[in-house]
Amino acid sequence: MSIENTLQERSGSKCELCSSNEDLSIYVVPESPDSSAESHLLLCTTCVDQIDQPNNINANHWRCLNDSMWSQVPAVQVMAWRMLNQLSSEPWAQDLLDMMYLEEEVKEWAEAGLSNDDDSAPTLDSNGTRLEAGDTVTLIKDLDVKGAGFTAKRGTTVKNISLTSNPEHIEGRVNGVRIVLVSKFLKKA
Repeated sequence: MSIENTLQERSGSKCELCSSNEDLSIYVVPESPDSSAESHLLLCTTCVDQIDQPNNINANHWRCLNDSMWSQVPAVQVMAWRMLNQLSSEPWAQDLLDMMYLEEEVKEWAEAGLSNDDDSAPTLDSNGTRLEAGDTVTLIKDLDVKGAGFTAKRGTTVKNISLTSNPEHIEGRVNGVRIVLVSKFLKKA
């Protein structure tokens, strides 16, 4: 059976990410461990265009990942995880990412395809320790949270942080509110 036939059967002739049934084509998941049908997806042109051109992402289109992220197909899980990572500044996408579980080898595959901007400055805490997405940090100073009407107290733990495009800022949840924190007021836990 050809890869296309296998994908058509596996997906029910629908896009494996958004369930559209129009303009479908075979997509090879970057950094795939092999070249079998397991490393390919059947995707619509809308999904392919937004994956290939990250500057043109329509965040609302990717709300479909709420369903497809639960697929049993590793290639679908990998692309859902990568897209949710790109959209992690959206609260709903970060919530989905927080819920998502990947087997170790699938997570390694997903992380292998993330674009690493090695020329950008790393995000460092108050001690100069490099911070990564998903780390846990502790506040070293009381911080007034503008617009939320509370003070984040010294010693507060912020779990599963997200990095931003600015290496001096991270995002995290404090008192159930997603806020931006200045990295020089944080210590990696």
